[in-house]
Amino acid sequence: MQRKWRWALAMACGATIAAHAGAVEQAEDLTVAKVPPYNPHQIDVLDVNFPSMTDGRIHVLSGDDGKYLGQIDAGFAAGFAISPDHKTTYVATTYFSRGSHGTRTDVVESTDNATLDIAGEVVIPAKHAQTVPSPYNTSLSADGKWLYVSNITPATSVTVVDTATHKVAGEIDTDGCVLAYPTGNDRFTSLCESGKALTVVLDGNGKEKSRKLSDVFIDVDNDPAFVNAVHSGGDYWFTTFNGNVRRANFAGSAPVFGASWPLVSAPERKAGWRPGGLQQTALNGATQRLYVAMHQGTEGSHKDPASEIWVFDMKTHKRVARWKLADQKIDPLLSIQVSQDAHPLFYGITIASDVVIADALTGKVEHVVKQVGHTASLLLNP
Repeated sequence: MQRKWRWALAMACGATIAAHAGAVEQAEDLTVAKVPPYNPHQIDVLDVNFPSMTDGRIHVLSGDDGKYLGQIDAGFAAGFAISPDHKTTYVATTYFSRGSHGTRTDVVESTDNATLDIAGEVVIPAKHAQTVPSPYNTSLSADGKWLYVSNITPATSVTVVDTATHKVAGEIDTDGCVLAYPTGNDRFTSLCESGKALTVVLDGNGKEKSRKLSDVFIDVDNDPAFVNAVHSGGDYWFTTFNGNVRRANFAGSAPVFGASWPLVSAPERKAGWRPGGLQQTALNGATQRLYVAMHQGTEGSHKDPASEIWVFDMKTHKRVARWKLADQKIDPLLSIQVSQDAHPLFYGITIASDVVIADALTGKVEHVVKQVGHTASLLLNP
């Protein structure tokens, strides 16, 4: 019986193969779809791809339904920024001639956001900062003319790229200060190890016109600040490891600093509540709501993910909401962001690289996009 069964199976398989051999293969039509027109709920997620760090990418998602729209290649330890008109994504990154080694080339690649095709390239000095992702590793002036790329060799500087001519306009020594926080069309500020801020003003050719060093506004010894400040207009709000917030405005001839205010009450501070993660705060300018990723920890836990999101009114400095992530079966969040519209969405990246999409007014989760990339670490919502 067993031999007859094998013979019958062989005959059936032979008939199937013969039938397929006589069939005419139909040509497969390949099409390329454009990305839907920009809306304020589009999300860009930087995946540094730790299993293969030379092959990072930016994932583009729709916040309205969680659908995957496409991706942009990002090379090694990329920084990226999106133009004010939302038409172009600029990626500052590194490539090696032998994949993980060999001759190093640093470039700024321009991507057409309608097609996600590379639209241009500018070779820059091979020294761009290969650090934990930050919105201020690579940033743009308000009018989109100047792209600022932070450098560390370990000497620090900023490469200025003219996005209109696609050329390097110059390199500015920042004297030990790091990153580039843009203000207006002609200046950026870097943070210094001393807790001071260095503001550099550019001339019409992207060269240094003037510079000014501020007084100390961050207590780096007792309460250091996270570098991922949130901003609106010329104002930046820096959040500290111990849960304090301070405003800094770099738009004038001299910086203006606001008084520090606390996110936590005395009992909450005693219980160990503090900000943490990789991207700890988000600000919606229309509603003036500040979102903070909070966890219970101790000194040194500033990189720990959030178990709760606290929401504050920026005018009164009062907490208006407290979202416990476990109540909606959401894993702790490493990075958070919020859309910039009157009906905002809140976004978060879990420790498993899931992207969480929620109503920013209520905290109710609307979508969870599972495992976006390998090591998703930064959310940028233009």
